[in-house]
Amino acid sequence: MAEISVPKLHVGQEEVRREARRFNFLSAGRRWRKTTLCVAIALERASNGAEVLWGAPTYDQVRIGWDETKRGTGDKADYHEGRMECRVNDGRILYRSLDQPDNARGHTADGCVIDEAADVDPAAWHEVIRPMLITTRGWAWVIGTPRARNWFWTEWRRAAEGEVADAMAWQAPTLGAALVEGRLERRPHPLENPHIAFAEIQALWESMPERSFRQEILAEFVEDGGGVFRNVRELSVLQPGEPRPGCLYVAGVDWGRTTDFSIFSVWDATGKAQMALERMTRVDFVSQGNRLIALCERWRPDVVLAESNSIGRPMLEYLQRAGLPVRGFEMTHASKLRLIDGYALGFERRAFRLLDDPRQLREHEAFEQQTLPGGLIRFAAPAGEHDDTVIANALAWSLARGVDDNPLEEEEPEARTILEAYPALKRFPGLARRK
Repeated sequence: MAEISVPKLHVGQEEVRREARRFNFLSAGRRWRKTTLCVAIALERASNGAEVLWGAPTYDQVRIGWDETKRGTGDKADYHEGRMECRVNDGRILYRSLDQPDNARGHTADGCVIDEAADVDPAAWHEVIRPMLITTRGWAWVIGTPRARNWFWTEWRRAAEGEVADAMAWQAPTLGAALVEGRLERRPHPLENPHIAFAEIQALWESMPERSFRQEILAEFVEDGGGVFRNVRELSVLQPGEPRPGCLYVAGVDWGRTTDFSIFSVWDATGKAQMALERMTRVDFVSQGNRLIALCERWRPDVVLAESNSIGRPMLEYLQRAGLPVRGFEMTHASKLRLIDGYALGFERRAFRLLDDPRQLREHEAFEQQTLPGGLIRFAAPAGEHDDTVIANALAWSLARGVDDNPLEEEEPEARTILEAYPALKRFPGLARRK
């Protein structure tokens, strides 16, 4: 029988391991090494003859567990990548992506691991994996970082409150900390990862919206829904302004369709302030393009960031041929989350000021976060409302703060200009910088 060296656990992981029961629900912050803990458990059980199923939301996430297991076993286990299985002694670990819950159907297991459970379709647990454990009276580790209060939270709560027989639940922050009157204070936690420096956590606190920090680092299940932006009324105090020499301007554009509005929002990137807002609906796209050209002739923005989806792409080509410094933003689920996270952080930090516009104010206060049945987060306006101004402003702000489409990246040095951040824009011969 091969001797397997399982990963070394830190004190917080060891405590969780000692308290484990048949069904285990672990909410842990980023870099707590929850995957490492379950690799150690899966390897130990498989080396003693168990059949273990390892699931994660996507193939790439499954590969994280696969790769870490390979590092732990070296040449003491047999791997078959085509079948995505690891055979060790008389046992086996079978790896399956759960983007389609039926990927795991038809197997029998003595135990299972569901990694990043908050992003997994709840049917994978309720309809496939949990029934799989009936005949073997198998065990389960359901682990992840929270995504609001979806099925992962429901099962975690039931275990924490004793509603499930032989079950256990933990909330393990990356590193113990507490938010006190808007400040982050170090508070040691018995389950924390002691190898993380508090300075790293402090840096994340300063660059993430509070909601994201509570979920990603403190491993808290934050309530679903509700408003996304704080301090909206406090920051909506400006009147439309006029172009001024020496200022660097940027603009965000959200194209409207039949029932939506097209929004052009001009920001002073130097003073971090919204300067102009133009709204139109039921206007043909050629006329919209011409109105944007006129707006740019007045404000001379260094960069115009516009949604490139659907009709946006031909509009971009038309405007680029006209000499405007326009670049496209591909609006996907992931890129929108990053975009809105960065904009929400600006509100929390009171980093900018907006125009006192009643319709814009209403859109921002109504804009909400929703958790979909599968656990994904969606930002959107309520039914019957619009979010066009929100999107245009979020695009402009992503430029004004010197960051591309990932607002959570490290800030650029203050001396760096927009054109230095986006050198490809130098090819535009159009609007000369205001002297």
